[in-house]
Amino acid sequence: MEIWTKKYQPKSSGEIIGQGLAVSKIKSFIESNKKGALLLYGPSGTGKSCCIYALAEELNCEVIEVNSSDVRNKDAIARVVGGTSLQASLFMKKKIILIDEVDGVSGVKDRGGISELVSIIKNSYWPIILTSNDAYSDKLKALRKVAAPVEFSFLDASDIFFRLKNICERENVSCEDDLLKRLSWQSGGDLRSAITDLQNLAVVDNTVTSLDSLGGRMQRGKIDDALRLIFKSTSAVNTLNKFDDVDMSLDDCFLWVDENLPREYSGHDLANAYECLSRADVFKGRIRRWQHWRFLVYISALLTAGVAVSKIEKNPKVIEYRRSLRILSLWQAKIRNAKRKSISEKVAAKMHCSSKRAFADIVPYVKLIFQNGGENNLAQELDLNDEEIEWLRV
Repeated sequence: MEIWTKKYQPKSSGEIIGQGLAVSKIKSFIESNKKGALLLYGPSGTGKSCCIYALAEELNCEVIEVNSSDVRNKDAIARVVGGTSLQASLFMKKKIILIDEVDGVSGVKDRGGISELVSIIKNSYWPIILTSNDAYSDKLKALRKVAAPVEFSFLDASDIFFRLKNICERENVSCEDDLLKRLSWQSGGDLRSAITDLQNLAVVDNTVTSLDSLGGRMQRGKIDDALRLIFKSTSAVNTLNKFDDVDMSLDDCFLWVDENLPREYSGHDLANAYECLSRADVFKGRIRRWQHWRFLVYISALLTAGVAVSKIEKNPKVIEYRRSLRILSLWQAKIRNAKRKSISEKVAAKMHCSSKRAFADIVPYVKLIFQNGGENNLAQELDLNDEEIEWLRV
């Protein structure tokens, strides 16, 4: 039986969902015949690798894929990637070198691997595409100087739903829309895992009636059930410590409650519920400071029974609960700060001062110069990449 993730892999740029800006940048880079590299980064399953194959098919290019787990040191990279970057295509096509999961060559044991990649990129006859989960990791700092970062974001659950529905129609799979929506949401923006789950569920008789058989992946369903009971009930007895049945940490449950409270409660009910959350947060702080883990029972009680009895009556509307975006926001803030840090370090090296001093006293003036279009050769002097230049212009 053919694997659906392979069978329904995009064959052209038009079939890639949710990554329009990234696809446009990659396509322009390949078509421009420029030397250099791109560093694609983002969560797993968002289309980084399959995008390259789709564009290669569309632009009649040959893809030479190298997985960094197979070439983890300087010598192996020089032998495999270095040779490929200087050779003509066997099929007389334009060649794209894809180095997947470049994070794999950046450990202590792989010293020299990243510097060798930088050298190869500078001398390659062909465009080189690298993929990574986090392009702004310190260990990839040298690569960012020669490879422009291109972000792949989390896929929207609605986009995943429509792709799954299309697959169901083509494979004659019977599945209710509500189940497909739950499956789309619990995938966490990972289309590949959602398609894999769908195939596993439909493998017996092409009918999906439940998501229970997914086991570990059913965190989404369990948290939904727990939240629905807490938000729709006013009984402390029925809701007390309900999160004990959820295959998820109490900290994650806290984020789920915090995210969905304003969607269920309003007015005084919402204020009372947030009072319970704030008290739970106080106990979390005491655990961090004093390691008094017995306070966990109070946190659990406040998040469940406390929130449940905070309301006078339940909200009659049916609410679709969603995961907290706080972690994603922190990750995005980290990326923004990484750009700021990188620029400050480059300015500090030229001005012979600390990066902290550079950011406080010099970067604001550099930013002002870029915003007024007077950078001239400053970007080249500071060795800024496209994303850093864009950050300074905003």
